[in-house]
Amino acid sequence: MKNINKFYKYFFALFILMACDEELRDLSFVDTIAPPSNISATYDITQDNTGVVTITPNADGAVSFEVIFGDTTPEPAKVGLGDSVTHTYAEGTYNVTVVAINLKGDRVEESQQLVVSFNAPQNLVVTIENDAAISKQVNITANADFAAIFEFDSGETGVTQPVVTGNIGNTISYQYANPGTYSVKVTAKGAAIATTDYMVDFEVTEILEPTEAAPAPPSRDAADVVSIFSDAYTNVTLDELPTTWSATNFEAVNLNNDNVWKLTNLDFLGMVTNYGAGVDLSAMEKMHIDYWVPDGVTNELFVKIVNTVDGGEDLESLGSTVTGSWQSIEIDMTGFDGGNLANKQKITQLLIDSDGLAGVVYIDNFYFYKSPSVPFNGVTPINFEDNFTLSSFDGGAIQAIANPDVSGINTSSRVFEMVKNAGQPWAGSKITVPTKFDLSNPVIKAKVWSPRAGLNLLLKFEDATPWPNTVASAEITSTTTVANDWEELTFDFTGIDGSVDFNNLVLIMDNGTQGDGSADYTIYVDDISTSPVLDLEPTVGLSSFDGGDISIINNPDTNGNSSLRVAKMVKNAGQPWAGSKITTNSPFTFVGGTSVKVKVWSPRAGLNLLLKFEDATPWPNTVASAEVTATTTVANAWEELTFNFAGISTSVDFNNLVLIMDNGTQGDGSANYTIYIDDITQF
Repeated sequence: MKNINKFYKYFFALFILMACDEELRDLSFVDTIAPPSNISATYDITQDNTGVVTITPNADGAVSFEVIFGDTTPEPAKVGLGDSVTHTYAEGTYNVTVVAINLKGDRVEESQQLVVSFNAPQNLVVTIENDAAISKQVNITANADFAAIFEFDSGETGVTQPVVTGNIGNTISYQYANPGTYSVKVTAKGAAIATTDYMVDFEVTEILEPTEAAPAPPSRDAADVVSIFSDAYTNVTLDELPTTWSATNFEAVNLNNDNVWKLTNLDFLGMVTNYGAGVDLSAMEKMHIDYWVPDGVTNELFVKIVNTVDGGEDLESLGSTVTGSWQSIEIDMTGFDGGNLANKQKITQLLIDSDGLAGVVYIDNFYFYKSPSVPFNGVTPINFEDNFTLSSFDGGAIQAIANPDVSGINTSSRVFEMVKNAGQPWAGSKITVPTKFDLSNPVIKAKVWSPRAGLNLLLKFEDATPWPNTVASAEITSTTTVANDWEELTFDFTGIDGSVDFNNLVLIMDNGTQGDGSADYTIYVDDISTSPVLDLEPTVGLSSFDGGDISIINNPDTNGNSSLRVAKMVKNAGQPWAGSKITTNSPFTFVGGTSVKVKVWSPRAGLNLLLKFEDATPWPNTVASAEVTATTTVANAWEELTFNFAGISTSVDFNNLVLIMDNGTQGDGSANYTIYIDDITQF
């Protein structure tokens, strides 16, 4: 493992030495690597009274591990990714610590218990359950005294047993090929030769219908949708459903408070809009349909539209069939141009077709739609990202920090910190925007805090072309005149070539002089008057009430949400309704949609997040929307929650979005009452 660690160090050293320009030496991508997560270790213990345990560490985002055995062993074991380490223990209970290390050297550790006993396991308690969401999957949990691991024998013939092993106290899962009743066995093992078994006949069930409703469609103006079947919209009147010539069993059923179609032994389902003029789909841009099929249904599914007035039809596939969950399919309406369809203005028949007989198919949200007729210029999406990225080269460093000197001409809460370390004399930093700078005003101003008068700050613009073909502007230098205070410097780029797509702003302090990383080579920069303006102030207002707290921080978990910055919400020991508020400069508009999606990271499943909108009128005369609550379903991971504000008043100027976690329960400010939110979007 030492050789592996050395390899990474040599790789980066070689990379840096061989790079001959600031572009190649830019290792800012390393900063986006997330710390390791989901850290654990699996045990395998020999049943021979020797105490020999094999430990296999696991983690997401790790390239190597250290295992601290928890006994008197002085040094941790270094373990490569996918490798194991074997250690001999005396009888006892130990806390084994796994340190996971990622590519940039971040270290995250997790401890778990290991029991090494030469007594046979006792008091074995086993729980075996069918998974509520995954068909034919069973989840097994075992607890016992004097045990370290347990094994699960599935009772299947022709399958190598045991099929899965886990640490005692954990839950392991196994998915069967077929439903039925099996004689299963759970074996608890410790370091003793003797083991303890639990045996039972267990019925493995197959999930044959959806366990949750299909995703709710977004709110749309009636002119923008032609709905065949959906609870979300007003459906067109169908003269025939199913038609007499359909080849399927058809049922309209309600599952999970959701109306769906259940089609069994599906060859094809026909429906007739009307044989007079049909329905006009010519203005629609997309077709949407949700389907759900159980395991084992692999038939390809199709939708056919037919014009019996002017003639013709066309068929479109729903793609590869995916089982066990709702599949939302979107098809561009131009796809229906491949057949002999005369036009889409008089669609009289629609068919849902199967390639061969499909045992059971559930259908929901079958509609056609187009982009909103009224432009949607609301204040969402709300995220907490800066509109640029930061990078450095050859010894420079740049980051966003809290303003260390809120005084004088700069009362901003956040600023750029630039440091020139002992690298090259041209060490500096770069600010990159997603689109070109608008340099119609070529005079650029920047607020600068310098530790000394006489510091020279160089600015130049560059395009995105890699070196040595980078196109750069002239280099303009401005000199500070005061020490330990904010002042505004001016950089005149008159004559700059406006035809070049400059999207990089380069800053170098004291070009030609090597820095040393000290306070003497540390400056702060803010409010660079380019277009777009480069500052670090949030675009929305944040406030809290009655024990709530909200702030913008670096994303602590980029798995599932790659944003660099998110909002952190904490519920402290205040009122049960403690929460936070996001205030926008202009009111929310609900023309384009009355539903809201929010990415949420919660420490636990089952956390309730309440959203409501309020106007700017002070309490007690505040006008508020309905309070809508969504519940998290996963712990320690990002998920997207949906809040439906159907019926919200469009005449009220709502410019506050209120968020309350676990309304009615007092928080305590702990990790259990800390969540992260991001990407608040209307649809």
